[in-house]
Amino acid sequence: MNNQLTNKFNLLFVDDEKAILSSLKRLFLEHNFRLYTALNGEDALFIMEQHEIHAALIDLKMPGMDGLSLLKKIKKLYPDIMVIMLTGHGSIKDAVKTIKTGAKDFIEKPFVAESLVARVEQLYNIRQLKQENLTLKNEMGFLFKYEKLIGDSSKTLELKKMISKTGPLDATILIQGETGSGKELVAKAIHQHSPRSDHGFVTVDCTTISETMLESELFGHVKGAHVQTRGLIRTAHKGTLFFDEIGELPVKMQAKLLRLIQEREVRPVGSDKSIKIDVRIIAATNRDLKAEISNSNFREDLYYRLDTIKINVPPLRQRKDDIELLTNHFLQKFKTDFSLVEGFSREALAYMENYGWPGNIRELENIVRRIMALGTETLVLPGDLPENIHKRGSNRIKLLDDSLEAYEKAAIENALKKSNNNRKQTARILKIGEATLYRKIKKFWPDPS
Repeated sequence: MNNQLTNKFNLLFVDDEKAILSSLKRLFLEHNFRLYTALNGEDALFIMEQHEIHAALIDLKMPGMDGLSLLKKIKKLYPDIMVIMLTGHGSIKDAVKTIKTGAKDFIEKPFVAESLVARVEQLYNIRQLKQENLTLKNEMGFLFKYEKLIGDSSKTLELKKMISKTGPLDATILIQGETGSGKELVAKAIHQHSPRSDHGFVTVDCTTISETMLESELFGHVKGAHVQTRGLIRTAHKGTLFFDEIGELPVKMQAKLLRLIQEREVRPVGSDKSIKIDVRIIAATNRDLKAEISNSNFREDLYYRLDTIKINVPPLRQRKDDIELLTNHFLQKFKTDFSLVEGFSREALAYMENYGWPGNIRELENIVRRIMALGTETLVLPGDLPENIHKRGSNRIKLLDDSLEAYEKAAIENALKKSNNNRKQTARILKIGEATLYRKIKKFWPDPS
């Protein structure tokens, strides 16, 4: 770590043993940090009132105000202070409480010096990143309106700035990015920033609509003299029409799309009349369209019509500072009455941040979804992650079996654990009848006799 820091990092140690406070101070003397110590919670709060503290290492077990009580006060009074809790060996349940209350991480005593230093350096890096992003936000000076696009890394902030600038322009936009990187979310964010936001956002998934049905799905179809289907294009009138994975669009349909862009009218299948249409077109692809043009798989004239403005969506490996935010978002999204998992340890998040994420955000979402469904412990540790992220995977969470039956079995196991094997309460948690619960228990755990 570079010790020539321009911004001081203020670090507070709270422990009722003077010997431990002295050891902690010696451990960080070589770092260019401002170090503060307190023997109890009251002293710690006084120091926080007098000085801007950025991070605190707090002993969980202290006389008077214990570490958890102090943590609760800190989160209420000084929510930006990052806390690592020092806990006794084996007190995982207590550690989980601190994570749920707002601690960044916990370390068991007796701690390994190198591990403790590494975790504090992580907090330092988090603060530096926040400062850089705050500076970037101030320099950008824009208002972003779409909360579903999550992240505050520099790459994500640059992407949001591009969206906020291009959204109101009503120009055709081409979004490029790897599979699972969030291209549709970017398209929806552009729509949200446009004057068309009060009208529809219609998606055309070019990978799923069959070529035989594509024309009538897009342009509509006249059935006899009076009956007709509107089609996706007319459904998007005055709104946004989003072509997802435009590189998959058959060449024949590319010619018709080019005509739509040029003439702003559609002719339903079976009709001899054209209908004027007012739509904004956004397209997305994970392909190199210039290479597709060379291979005669994509029309060059359509490419240049779509490429009025190009937005590149960074892959997750380039925005790793967003992983903790995204993980917590998916944790809340997939949490149910029978989920046991409450959070991810800092060590588990560190492994996730160092992983390459070839499947991008979609891969992260799927992993968190499975962990929330199949996890049998409250805190996710590194060994609970899939083996491609952490090679020494444990048996606490079996992620390889992704069948519906596995989810159902895990849900029942977790609900039984939550209810202390009270079957009536278990059925209530699962929102199923007791008879259904008994039948499923017999199915998954047949009587060996």
